[in-house]
Amino acid sequence: MDLETCSQQWLDAKQAEREAVELRRDMENKLLSLIGIAENMEGTETVETDTGYKLKIVGRINRKVDGDRVQEIAAEEGLTEHLASLFRWKPEINMAAWKNAKEAITTPLLGGITTTPGRASFTITKES
Repeated sequence: MDLETCSQQWLDAKQAEREAVELRRDMENKLLSLIGIAENMEGTETVETDTGYKLKIVGRINRKVDGDRVQEIAAEEGLTEHLASLFRWKPEINMAAWKNAKEAITTPLLGGITTTPGRASFTITKES
């Protein structure tokens, strides 16, 4: 297979994928409506039909935590000792700062960092 053919097949596959996701999400919305489940449901609901279908719906609510603000409020309210049990604090690398830091600082910390390659991402366009 040549690069042209492979690129076109990739574009075709991405379009089919978008259409499949759109159809699946439309069906999920219709199922929620038919069953009578609210969009903001949190938890698990299982429904069985007379014809043998079993639907398990898991509703999730996304929550984003402003760590600095939570710590500020906890300090103001005297709740700091509860933070460790109520929240998980996940260290993440600030790559811009990491790259600009001296090796004397970053090298000893490498023992606590696992590095694995991620999957390459592609963008393919075709000029008309």
